[in-house]
Amino acid sequence: MSIKIKAINPNTTLEMTENIGHQIQRYTSDDVEVDAVSPDSGPVSIESYYDDFLAVPGVLEEIMADEQHYDAFINACWGDPGIDACREVTEKPVVGIAESSMYVANMLGANFSVATILPRARDFIEERVRTTGLWEQCASVRCTDLTVVETEETRDAATEALYDAAERAIEEDGAEVICLGCAGMGGLDGPLEDRLPVPVIDSVAAAGVLTDGLVRLGK
Repeated sequence: MSIKIKAINPNTTLEMTENIGHQIQRYTSDDVEVDAVSPDSGPVSIESYYDDFLAVPGVLEEIMADEQHYDAFINACWGDPGIDACREVTEKPVVGIAESSMYVANMLGANFSVATILPRARDFIEERVRTTGLWEQCASVRCTDLTVVETEETRDAATEALYDAAERAIEEDGAEVICLGCAGMGGLDGPLEDRLPVPVIDSVAAAGVLTDGLVRLGK
């Protein structure tokens, strides 16, 4: 069975797009082909409702342009921008990385915390937890001082900032699982999990695995 997945990074930071494709390909089966793309126009990063809304048209265009060529699509931003609209324009599965990370976390612990970017994104992130239906299982949303772009460009510093946030979530909030709340954090789960006593979920990887599975289920 050959599967083609289109992973859409809703922002226009191409280094992040490349990493998204790498992480999804890393965790999916050998017969899965992943194309990672960014829209031609949109925000450089998504850190607010404004950025989120600005990104939606580009994501929709990427789905509608190639709908017949792919078996599924991944919306690769932790806000899952426009996910409901994305599902209206195709009968193929459209999987968001936020919902994927939370679904996986919910199967691994009694609760989870989200370690994410700047404090200005807190309401934006918390709203996504609520709309996914897992607010009662969310121990906390822990912000760092990282911008979205910094998660990709300053990997060592990003790891340290996320470690501090995750450690506080575990010790102060009782978190049993940590979700990494940004697509730019793809690949940082390993070094963090080496130092933390709980599972750490790479949201991009989780979306890749779940998307692969949905297609194989024939849904």
